[in-house]
Amino acid sequence: MGKIILTILLSMITTAASAQNTLLETMADYTEFATYDAGIIVPAQITDDLFSSFTFVDTRSEEEFAESTIEGAIHIEWRDVFSRIEDIPKDKKTILFCNTGALSAQVVFGLRVLGFENLLILQGGYEDWRRLR
Repeated sequence: MGKIILTILLSMITTAASAQNTLLETMADYTEFATYDAGIIVPAQITDDLFSSFTFVDTRSEEEFAESTIEGAIHIEWRDVFSRIEDIPKDKKTILFCNTGALSAQVVFGLRVLGFENLLILQGGYEDWRRLR
C-alpha cells in the first residue's frame, strides 16, 4: 500500500512540475515577442470616432464602478476576470482598465498568456481617462 501511495505522489509531483514548466515557457515566449508599448493605449488615442469600436471592461471594485465609469463599460472586478473569462470578448478590441492601469495590466498579461490577442490596457487607467476626457 505504501508503494502505491508513493508512486501516486511522485506522479503528482512530476505532473505539477511539468505543468509549471509549460506555463513558464509560455510566459517566457510571450515576453520575448512583446514590445514595450504592446497592448497599451492612452486615453488621448481613443477619439470619439474610435470609441464605439472598443469594448471597455472596468476591473475596479463594484463601488467604484457604481460611482462612475466609462460609458458602456462592463464590470468584472480584476479578481474575478479568470472565473468570468467567457465574458471577455475575443472578437473585438477590448480595453481593460482600473484606476491607474496596474491591476488591469496584471490581468491582461494572464489573458494574453491564455491566448487573448485583442486586449489593450488603458495606460494611466480611469484616473487619466477622467482627467483627459
